[in-house]
Amino acid sequence: MSQDIKIDPQLEQPKLQEISRMVLAEAKKNGASSCEVGINFDTGLATNVRMGSVENIEFNCDQGIGVTVYFGQKKGSASTANFSSKSIQDTVKAACNICKYAAEDQYAGLAEKQLMATKIMDLDLYHPWDINPNQAIELAKECEEAGRNSDNNIINSDGSSLTTHQGCSIYANSHGFMGSTLTSRHSLSAILIAGKNNNMERDYWYTSARDPLELETANYVGTKAAERALKRLGAKKKSQNNVSVVFSAEVASSIVAHLLKAISGGALYRKSSFLLDQLNKKIFPDWVHIYENPHLLKKIGSSSFDQDGLATRKKDFINEGILTNYLLSTYSARRLNMTSTANSGGVSNVFIKPNTESQQDIISNLKTGILVTELMGSSVNLVNGTYSRAASGFWIENGEIQYPISEVTIAGNLRDMFQNITAVGNDIDQRNSIISGSILIENMTLAG
Repeated sequence: MSQDIKIDPQLEQPKLQEISRMVLAEAKKNGASSCEVGINFDTGLATNVRMGSVENIEFNCDQGIGVTVYFGQKKGSASTANFSSKSIQDTVKAACNICKYAAEDQYAGLAEKQLMATKIMDLDLYHPWDINPNQAIELAKECEEAGRNSDNNIINSDGSSLTTHQGCSIYANSHGFMGSTLTSRHSLSAILIAGKNNNMERDYWYTSARDPLELETANYVGTKAAERALKRLGAKKKSQNNVSVVFSAEVASSIVAHLLKAISGGALYRKSSFLLDQLNKKIFPDWVHIYENPHLLKKIGSSSFDQDGLATRKKDFINEGILTNYLLSTYSARRLNMTSTANSGGVSNVFIKPNTESQQDIISNLKTGILVTELMGSSVNLVNGTYSRAASGFWIENGEIQYPISEVTIAGNLRDMFQNITAVGNDIDQRNSIISGSILIENMTLAG
């Protein structure tokens, strides 16, 4: 495969903007009272190697148009991956025809015109990687080899993967709003297997960034994955009630994610959340601060506008332990007789503020407890808050890690878990749109 097949989404941007105008004009021509269109154009390269051999290499070039039209309070949607004029006309016509069969929905429609974002910020999200397939393969091999050669007890590998992605997305509507975003994301990962005395364990590590220059080195990723796998050898089972649980930074974001799902508009207007009617009530300890900052440069979750065309903004979700905002799109806000929080499509860079130093500082203060480094499966009921997940990690006694544990289940109720958060470390994992350090939660149940 040669570099010649690469397509720069930045060069496609004017074409995509013109297509969005064509869609809007076609919808008006077909009698729609309003219309919105989303267009995506993405290219990327992915390779995977295992035990020094190439398992696969893929180049992708994907595109799509999603059209939603409104005839009063009736809504119809259609999509296509074909950017020809005829396909655009047929897709708009199909969306319009669907409206004939749709029921009226008093909450349907575009966000109000006066709420549209008026300034599209450049958040420095586009850093394409000039890497060819041979270079990608060599980097993935280097990553795996570093891990395999780091210790004699690394006996196998599930492979090392490199991916690079860049794309352009457009959102436009008949209010005259058009927002265009260029993004890139790159990653390198390794999964390695350690073995000793008929015991085998596996673990992983990965690095991810908008800018390839900000990725961790291949040597670091490989050796980190090996180190984590080696530490899990000799794992035991453990059971105990009322145990302190330290969620390491790489899994702690899942705790915040459960909160965000429970306060999302869809769960609230369907009355399927254990946090229903909890706005302006205290659901965390006084010191807990969870907030969103969508305008940070280069961050994975950064965005200038949401999927309704509303300007994103910095906001609190939890301040002094109190739930101060729900997570609302235009539609869900209307269903709840509230105002959109500009979160159509999700959140952008949500942080939980640390109140202590490193993960080691948290561990040092524990008489007994566990450090969770991996969560598996999911048995989390957001209707009543019941929480139960398979986990692995390490047993802690007298402020020190004693031995690895696996095949255990940690359980509790999210309402109690939120109240029982006693520490958040400053060992922040920056790789995702929910950004957290290690989180200590008291009084959970551990079953082997």
